[in-house]
Amino acid sequence: MTDLWVKGRACYDLHTHTTASDGLLTPSELTARAREAGVTVLAVTDHDCVDGVAEARLAAQGTALQVVPGVEISVTWKKGLVHVVGLRVDPDHPELRAGLARLQEQRLARAEEMDRRLNRCGIMGALAGAREHAGLGQIGRAHFARHLVAAGHATDMQHAFVRYLRPGRPAYVPSEWASLEEAVAWIRASGGEAVIAHPARYRLKPGRLRQLLQAFLECGGIGLEVVSGVQSAEETRTMAELARRFGLLASAGSDFHAPGAWSELGRLPPMPTGCRPIWADWNLDAPAPARSPA
Repeated sequence: MTDLWVKGRACYDLHTHTTASDGLLTPSELTARAREAGVTVLAVTDHDCVDGVAEARLAAQGTALQVVPGVEISVTWKKGLVHVVGLRVDPDHPELRAGLARLQEQRLARAEEMDRRLNRCGIMGALAGAREHAGLGQIGRAHFARHLVAAGHATDMQHAFVRYLRPGRPAYVPSEWASLEEAVAWIRASGGEAVIAHPARYRLKPGRLRQLLQAFLECGGIGLEVVSGVQSAEETRTMAELARRFGLLASAGSDFHAPGAWSELGRLPPMPTGCRPIWADWNLDAPAPARSPA
């Protein structure tokens, strides 16, 4: 960590997951690990749900850790999957809740179809196995991958995705998620700030990525995840330049899912010079200001 990354004595990690979606730690375990890692401002941003926020907030009470309520919304844009993170949302806002409920129904329907497709591959009981790994959380591809590994159908998570679960593989099920306009509107209606998550992961050509950012701005989005736990130094420099070019605030998050996975809490490179952090004007002791629809 450097002075460019740490503001005063605060260390920000604004993209993390719990067992409410496809993370391996409960919200309470996540907050404990964040404190151990030196994180002082943590956003809980589960996929298409806010179910882990209340427990994380409760677990952080009386500690130096401040929990930012968040969400990561699945978006279909130009027939591809994009993720939009909402920061400082109101988890109880009815418009956000209704939108996320719709996506959760789609996730369940997708899981049932994945089970049918795995059956055709000779793999029976995959949905039940995925449910065991998901616990009380919603079922995602990661839970199917964990089951496939445990059942001996794949050597590790990556192998499970490459063999069965990625686009073009036998158990991949495309889905029509929220539109970019819907996702940003839900976040803004709940008082939050919309951020394009891990932009380098989409492998978009430069022109197409610029189109995405322009469309995002026109919807009312304000941030870009410039620093991410899943991109190279060169990609970070590219995202910093795009944030400056489009006037987007810069966010940073590990996209933490599990200990020992591709990213760890708080272990992020410095924010590039010239970027304005999304948290620069935050008053974390006060609620986020209400935002009018785009």
